[in-house]
Amino acid sequence: MNEILSKMRQMRLLGMARAYNLTMESGKNDKFTPDEMITDLIESEWDDRYNRKLERSVAQAHFRYKSSVEEISFDNNRVDKNQVLRLADCEFIKRKENIIVTGSTGIGKSFIAYAIGHQACSLGYKVLYQHSTKLFGRMKIAKTDGSYMKELAKIERQQLLLIDDFGIQPLDAQSRSVLMEIIEDRHGKSSTIITSQVPVSKWHEIIGEQTIADAILDRIVHDAHRIEMKGESLRRKIQPKKYDEVNFDKLKN
Repeated sequence: MNEILSKMRQMRLLGMARAYNLTMESGKNDKFTPDEMITDLIESEWDDRYNRKLERSVAQAHFRYKSSVEEISFDNNRVDKNQVLRLADCEFIKRKENIIVTGSTGIGKSFIAYAIGHQACSLGYKVLYQHSTKLFGRMKIAKTDGSYMKELAKIERQQLLLIDDFGIQPLDAQSRSVLMEIIEDRHGKSSTIITSQVPVSKWHEIIGEQTIADAILDRIVHDAHRIEMKGESLRRKIQPKKYDEVNFDKLKN
């Protein structure tokens, strides 16, 4: 048994090794037919490799926090449930389509984008999350240190790019140029999800330079699924509760 386990680990059949060890120690091997034993070992190895690959994909995506489609709240009709669930199958990635999620601050735009991103990772797609301000800042630095083309190529390779909090501040000339290159490289080749507090109708003002804004929006918006969220900030509903709990603890003490 030890010799078999050693060989499995040397061949990096880690899931199979764990399953084999567990089966032998529990005595379940006496209940398995040879076919059932082989099936169990192969399925265990398959699951192990899938889970490790998923962990790597999620880590490489650089999400700020974890979320899942199952955790999305559809209370108070703040978002179209059917639309979100349709997009969660990630078929839009196969069709090279985009998603735009808009709504007031704290309403859950990023959470939905993360959930779809995690779902894409679980389906084997290459995903990358970027906060818009940090993205433009990092790309500006990349232009000065000579790594710009490398960074641009990395973004282009992603099958799904998430740009979060777009439009927090107007774009300067460098940021416009960066956004134009990113969108141009991805247009018709891969998908992008953009979240923003600013309605799409005002994105021209955010981007500036009418000609460039027209070119960028034409590539982003015309084939995009629009998720428009409504309602109050969820943070405002949570904060008073936390405040009351803190003061109640103080009164108890």
